[in-house]
Parts: sequence; structure tokens; C-alpha cells
Amino acid sequence: MFDFSPTPEQQTMIDAVNAIMTRDIYPAETYYHENEDFPPHVMAALQATVKEAGLWAPHMPKEAGGTGTGVVTLALMNEILGRSPIAPRAFGTSAPDTSNQELLWLAGTPEQKAKYLMPAVSGHLYSAFAMTEPEFAGSDPVALGTRAEQQGVVWEINGHKWFSTGASHAAFVIVMAITDPDAAPHQRASMFIVDRDTPGMRVVRDVPVMGDALGGHSEIVFDNCRIPADHLLGERGAGFRLAQMRLGPGRITHVMRWIGVMNRSFEMMLDRALRRRTRGRRLADLGTVQQEIARSYADIQATRLLTLYAAWLMDRDQDSRLAVSLSKFSGAQALNRVVDRALQLHGALGFSKDTPLEAYYREARAARIYDGVDEVHQIVVAKRLLSQFQAESGQ
Repeated sequence: MFDFSPTPEQQTMIDAVNAIMTRDIYPAETYYHENEDFPPHVMAALQATVKEAGLWAPHMPKEAGGTGTGVVTLALMNEILGRSPIAPRAFGTSAPDTSNQELLWLAGTPEQKAKYLMPAVSGHLYSAFAMTEPEFAGSDPVALGTRAEQQGVVWEINGHKWFSTGASHAAFVIVMAITDPDAAPHQRASMFIVDRDTPGMRVVRDVPVMGDALGGHSEIVFDNCRIPADHLLGERGAGFRLAQMRLGPGRITHVMRWIGVMNRSFEMMLDRALRRRTRGRRLADLGTVQQEIARSYADIQATRLLTLYAAWLMDRDQDSRLAVSLSKFSGAQALNRVVDRALQLHGALGFSKDTPLEAYYREARAARIYDGVDEVHQIVVAKRLLSQFQAESGQ
């Protein structure tokens, strides 16, 4: 049986996270403005506070500079950190760095870990991941045009990527490229580490997106980009397998943070319902508003339980793919519903930038696309359920 009640150790960490959020993180949000750099000295001070409290990089094992407390504990922390746009960076657990760090820890050589992983975990440099291409459907991960050819002691990369989050300020980019075009579909690609200043790698632009959020989703061109042979990450032809290792934890981490966004939106919804009056009555006294409150709470709790269950499976090294896909698409849809209801209840105020809801609304819509569109995850879930039923029923 699984029990998601926090252990005494987990509760101690939760209390410490909440204390830092209240004392340091929420007040520092006054420095946060979309499309403007967050003051580095303020972020450095926040990160120092988190490190001193022993809460830094909860996604990583202790040997790699993290807390080593497991995926369920990470979920319990991230649902708090998700309440603030600056908290993940302050706690050393923001995307896409977390997934890249986990990938380097699993597949990197000792030299790669020393040069890239440890500085990244410490927060001294940022990274990016380049897989999606404008010429191919992102929902088909084996369809790639970028090629890497080995030429003696170097690899030469040519191709076109976009939506490589953070590449414009990353120190290095992990790149997925075809190395063996005649191999089986899931054995054609490999991964490479490319330093940001490597000749032949050019960041064309940060793709304009809804809100133009700071951090950017970069378009990159690789034109005869030559890197040392030892910059191959993992085995040749293992790119797809490594991508799955990276994307699973990344997807569930997103959902963990969405719970924080939903909770903060929900609390704003409750506060608005109790304070706002129309035609002599509080919004909270209207049956339609009460229904929306109940539906939102159900969405939040269902998402939370699905996410904790997926995390529980991962902590036990059990197959979590079904649970992760289920949590990803249902969580993204729940996020959209909860934020939409909260915004609607705030009326014109919700549509303005005087509350976080407008930004949450844009974030919520993107959640149904990145790290696998809803439809792909629904197909994954359905196929696995049909296969299981067929095997058990003998059909």
C-alpha cells in the first residue's frame, strides 16, 4: 500500500520550504517582471539561503550535490515551489536544467560530470536541450533532420532546432541528432554536448511565444558544427532511450509545479468569492460559483493524487510510464480548467496583469503542448490499457 502522508523527515522539509517561501520568496516577487532579467544579486541571495537550509537541488542524489530525498519528497516540495515563478530557480530545480542534470548523472562520463554536471547542479551555469525541429512534428520523436557524422576525432553536426528553452543564455546544449540513418527507428539518434560558443552553432532568435516569457525558446542552426568525439553523451544510437529517461522525470516535475499554480489560483478564487459582492450578495453565496469551487478542488486533488502515485512508483523503480502520461495530460487539462475558473471569477481584474492569473492562463495553455501534446499521452495510455486487458483476457 502507498501512504502519501508526509513522514516526519518530509514534514520537516515541507515546513522549512514554506518558511523560506513566506519570508524570502514571496517578497522577492516584486523584482520579477516578465521579459526583464531578475536581479542576479537577489537570486544569488535567495539561492544561498536555500543552500544553507539544506534544500538545494531536491531532484538530485546527495553524491551529485542534491538532497537525495526521492521523487515523492520532490513532489511535495515542488507543489509548494510551483506557487511562485522564481521559486524553482531559487531552489535549483528549474527546467530544463533539472532534466539535463538527471540525464548527465545517468549517462555522463566522469569527465562530462566534472565539466558540466557539477557546475550545473551548483547553479553556476545553465543548460538547454535541443530536440524539437520546425520541419518535423514534435509528437513524433524519432523524426529528426539534424545529422551528426563522425570524422576522425570530431563529430560534425548539421541541422535546425527550435523551442530549445534557455539556449540563448545556456553554457551548453544537449543536442539530439541522427548518427545511424539506416538503423532501426529507435536506434538512429544519439545525444551530444555542445558548448554554447562552439563555431557553427548559431542561436538565430528566441521564438516569440504567448507572453514572450523570459528565458526564451531558442531557434538554433548547426552549420558544420564540429565537436570533440568525447562530447557524445551515452552510447551511440542510444539517443531515443536517453530522451525517454530524460522526459519522464521532466514531465512529472512539470505537473508537480502545476499543482502549486492551481493551489495559488484556487486560493485567489476563494478569497475573491468571499470578498466580492454583486447585487447585495457575496459571490460565495451563488450556487454557480459554489459549483466551480467544488470542481476546481476536485481537479486539484485528482491531479495531486495521480502525481504522487507516479512519484511513488518512480521511487520504487517500478514502471511509471502509464502513470506519468496519465498525470501529464490530465494535469495539464485540470490546470487549464482551474486557472480559467479563477480568472473568470475575477472578471476584468483577472484579465488584467494586476494579478498573476493572466500569466498563469498563458502558462496553462502551453502546458497541453510541451513535453508531449495531450493527444499523444492519451494514445499512450489507451494503448497500454488495451494491451494489458488483451493479455489478461486472452483476446
